Amino acid sequence: MPRYKDESPAVRVYTVCDESRYLIVKNVPALGCGDDLLQLFSSYGEVEECKPMDAEDCEEYTDVFWIKFRLISNARFAKRKLDDFVFFGNQLQISYAPHFESLADTMDKLEGRRREF
Repeated sequence: MPRYKDESPAVRVYTVCDESRYLIVKNVPALGCGDDLLQLFSSYGEVEECKPMDAEDCEEYTDVFWIKFRLISNARFAKRKLDDFVFFGNQLQISYAPHFESLADTMDKLEGRRREF
C-alpha cells in the first residue's frame, strides 16, 4: 500500500531495557535446520547458546529457537539484519527476550549503554 507524501513511515522504538542479548526466532522451518540457523546467526557475532523452544506456541511445520549472544551489540545487529530474512522459504520473526536476563545481565547492559554515551 503506497504512503502519502506527508505520511511518515512507521517506526518501532526500543529502550535499553527492551533490548537484550537473548533473541527468540520464530517461523523457522521444522526441517531440522538448527545447525544452519546457528551458522547464520554466528556470522553476526559469537553465539553462546542456540536451542529449540518446545514450550512456545508456533504454527504447524515451524519451530521457535532461543539464541543467546555473548554481546548485546551482536544481538542488536543480528536482529536488525535478519528480522524478516527469508530462511529456507520462511520469513524469520525475531524478537528480543529480556525476560531471560538475570539481574547481573541487566546491570551489565545498563552500565555498557551508559559507557557508550
